[in-house]
Order: sequence, then structure tokens, then C-alpha cells
Amino acid sequence: MATLLSVNVGMPQDVAWQGRTVHTGVWKAPVSGPRMVRRLNVEGDGQGDLGGHGGEMRAVLVYQLDSYRYWQRQLGREKLEFGSFGENFTVDGLPDDEVCIGDRYRIGDAEFEVTQPRVTCYRVGMRLGEPAMASLLVAHHRPGFYLRVVAEGRVRAGDDVTLTRRGPQRLSVADTDALLYLPDRDPERLRRALAIPALSPGWQRSFRELAEPSAPRREPGWPGFRPLRVARIVPETPTVSSVHLTATDGAPLPAALPGQYLSVRVAPDGAAPVVRSYSLSSAPGADAYRISVKHEPRGLVSTYLSTALRDGDLVEIASPRGTFVLEEGTGPVVLASAGIGATPVLAMLHRLAQAGDPRPLWWVHVAHDRAHHAFAAEVKALLARLPAVHVHVYYTAPGEPGGPPDEPGVRRGRPGADAPAAMGIPVDADAYLCGPVAFMDAFETSLREHGLRPERIHTERFGALPPVNPGLAPVSGAAPHQPPGPAGEGPPVAFARSGITVPWSAARASLLELAEACDVGTRWSCRTGVCHTCATPLLAGEVTYTTAPLEPPEPGTALICCSEPAGEVVLDL
Repeated sequence: MATLLSVNVGMPQDVAWQGRTVHTGVWKAPVSGPRMVRRLNVEGDGQGDLGGHGGEMRAVLVYQLDSYRYWQRQLGREKLEFGSFGENFTVDGLPDDEVCIGDRYRIGDAEFEVTQPRVTCYRVGMRLGEPAMASLLVAHHRPGFYLRVVAEGRVRAGDDVTLTRRGPQRLSVADTDALLYLPDRDPERLRRALAIPALSPGWQRSFRELAEPSAPRREPGWPGFRPLRVARIVPETPTVSSVHLTATDGAPLPAALPGQYLSVRVAPDGAAPVVRSYSLSSAPGADAYRISVKHEPRGLVSTYLSTALRDGDLVEIASPRGTFVLEEGTGPVVLASAGIGATPVLAMLHRLAQAGDPRPLWWVHVAHDRAHHAFAAEVKALLARLPAVHVHVYYTAPGEPGGPPDEPGVRRGRPGADAPAAMGIPVDADAYLCGPVAFMDAFETSLREHGLRPERIHTERFGALPPVNPGLAPVSGAAPHQPPGPAGEGPPVAFARSGITVPWSAARASLLELAEACDVGTRWSCRTGVCHTCATPLLAGEVTYTTAPLEPPEPGTALICCSEPAGEVVLDL
């Protein structure tokens, strides 16, 4: 019989870490006497990051005495106090390779159900002073696990832990953890995991994604950058020009998926090379590529492309990339854009028109006025080739008239909160949104409130992606910049979305640390190569891993939390 050795609690606190502040509840300490355990946590306990910890399915974290002894040997620690791994219950017994998801246990007056392994989180490494701890817990099959409170009640150190019900499928915590984070997954185990009702929704969603057959991954059409020739430049509006690109030898270019982008590297006026990305606006499968560029008055690259580029010039281009692509299906489609955000959804419209796709289509576009409505004639011709279309065009300029009688669906203003309902958009539609952040946020919110599920709403952001930095206190939104201190002497690292290139410095432990020093928006969780939240498209170059990831990332991507450049690299950050 297992025993509850210690009840550990702690409220969230702000902790200084690498020049930032982390709000975390990982610091727990033993308490004496009985403690009430309620639906969300133990009395006196709290979680700092409810996105990754806490909640009904993760109310109580459990870790084992045997694992304490194991890590004391592995880490060379004389003594680790109970609560050091952020757990609420320290137990004698209940090893991860025997406890199964869905098992139920009675402890004191309360009853609990095992819901998932511990989340891979960098904060356990903070607590222990071991940065690689999140990776070690997975690699050594000793994650610990979370409990849901089935029946509230009091518990105290010394209580027996009694198994009251075995979970279905008999899938252990260690096996479940390995199924998500380690390679060579067993499809049968995936099936079994998805048949366990007690498994937390987040892990169920991850396993469903792993179990779904995925299309074969398309390798980049070519590595790094290659020169393409400017075939012609076509003005679309007073501020938008389209650049048509062909291979220097006249050979067909690799086909792009509808919605993908090209990264362009130029050196305006002999300056250091800079990289920008532009969505393809051409029909997928065309012999040439077309990017359409809005001239921003202070935009270094857009100014060069709009004013200095000439027919016949050579431009360095990385092959088409991006996951914002039109998916196959039979249900309704919404293509919504504002301004130059029309480019990727225009490529999607070309694909639908090429196929004479029977799916009902809602075309929604916002422009300043008729003169700045890019691709209006082209879109009208493409929509005429489809059987079931609904057109909604908005002009935002004050006093800009709506369309003439032969242009139904053109009006003044912007789509309001009730626009999806007024347009008759079905709740089972797949929506693709591109444009300024304010437009996408507002229209996405209105679609969700209308009833579209989040997974059916796809967005493309031209700038830096929203950061994922769990637990970090927000900082002022400084623009990306060169890092403080002496310049590095290593190869150049270009952050394409952020528009800066920085020499690598051996003083940085990883590409992630370099990006953070430059205030480049980053996305991460474990910081040790386990969770793959930091996986970033690698537009050019190669990286080396300072800590080998437990599972390699997809080709063409890099785990920036544990890698450094092997030479010049361009990251889609």
C-alpha cells in the first residue's frame, strides 16, 4: 500500500530569472496537519500559470519518494526537500511505470483520478537549479502525474493511498508521457490512450493530432536562397505593385501551396542584407511566382522593391513555405482579408477557381477606397467561375460610395460584430483570415461568437507571431533591436519577420537566448528540446544542437531553445 508522506503547498510569487520576472507557484513547502482538498487545488495552494498548470484536470501534482532518491543520486544532491519538484503530494509508492491514466485512489477523506503526466515546464528547472530538468524528467521516464479531485475531503501526511478503481486500457503514466514526447510512437498505444475518458482534454487533443493521418511533408523546393529573375513589375494600386519572378534558366519553379509565402533577401544601397517575407498572390502551379508588395514609406525592403527594382534584375529568394494553406474539404469556405492581406487568400481563390470547386464561398474584403482596392477585377473574374459565392466588400474611407448597381455586396465601413450572422456564414465553415492584426482579431472574435470552432479559423500574420512565454511578466513592447553589449563575432543570424540580422555570440547559450536579447518575439515552454513549442522554420542555413532534442523536429525547422547556428542562418521569427 502507498503512503502520503508530505502535503506541500505554496502560493504564486514573482521570481527574478535571467533579467526577467517569472510568476510561478512551483515553490512548495510541506505543511502539517489536515488540509482540505477541493475541486481546483489543495487548501493554501495556487498555480501561477493556469494555462499550463492547475484547473480541474490538474488540481494536484504527485511525485514519488523513489524518484527523489533517484535524482539525488543523478544530480549529486545530498538532500532534496519534499516539494522541490513542485508537487502537492509526495508519496511512497505509486511509480510512474505502474500508475495508469484513469486509476482512482482514496487518500484520507478525498478521492482522486489520474488524468495526465506532468507538463514539461522550465520552472521545475528554475526550482532545482537544473536548466535541463524538464528534459531529464521525460528522458528518464519519471515525470510524476496530475490528479483530478473526484470527491473533496481532508488529507494529511501519513494517510494511506488506496486504489479504488483501475483505469481502462492500463496505460501507465510513463508510457503516456513517452507517447507524446518521444519518437517511435506505437499507433496501438495512441488508440488506447484516446479510449481513456479520464485523460485530460489537452492530451486528448495532442494524441488526436498525432493519430490523424497527415499528408506527406513537402520538402522545401530548394535549400536556402537562390537567385530568381524579375520578369515584370505590375502596378496594382497607387501603393501596391506585383513582382513576377522566374527561374534564371527558364525552367518551371516548384509548385507552391495556396497561401504560402516567399522570403526575399536584398541589400538596398549596398547595406547589410535584410530578409522580408511576402505571400504569393499567384495561382498555385504557375510557371512563375508573383508577390505583391505594399510600399511602406519607411519600409526599407518594400521601398527597394517598389522603387529600385527593375525588369531583369536578380533577387535572392527562399522557396515557398508556410502552413497557412487552403485545406481540402467539402464544406463552406470563408476567405476574409483587409488591404494587402488579400494576397494569400487570392492564391486560395485561384486554386478554387482552377478546380471549379463546388464548395460555397464567402469572399470578404476591406479596402480604403476603390482606388486602393487591389486585384478587384482579378477577383471578380475568378469568383465568376465558381458556382456558389457570397461577396462582401467594404470601403472604409469617409464618404466613399458603395458599388454601382452591378456590384452587389459593396458597402461603406467595416464588418461589425454581427457580420458573420448577417452574411449567413455557416458555423461549419473553414475560415482563412489575413490582414492587419486589429482586423483579424475583430473578425475572428465575431466568427467565434457566431459559432465557428477555433480550429476552423486560420490566420496569417505578416509580422512577428504572438509570443508564448509561460509565466513571464509582460514587458514593454520594444521593437526588435541589436543585443546589448559587445557585438558577436560569429555567423549572421537573420530574424526574417522582425527585420534584423545579428552576429552570433558565443556568450549566448542558444538561438532562443539571442532572440530574447534582441526583443524578438519568441514561443517556448520547456526550453530543453522536449515540447517543440519553439520549433521555428529555418529559411536558410543549418543549426547544431547543444543539447540533443528527445525527438528531432520536422525537416526545415529548428528547436531554437537548444541550438546554435552552424553558419549563417535565417529564421522565420
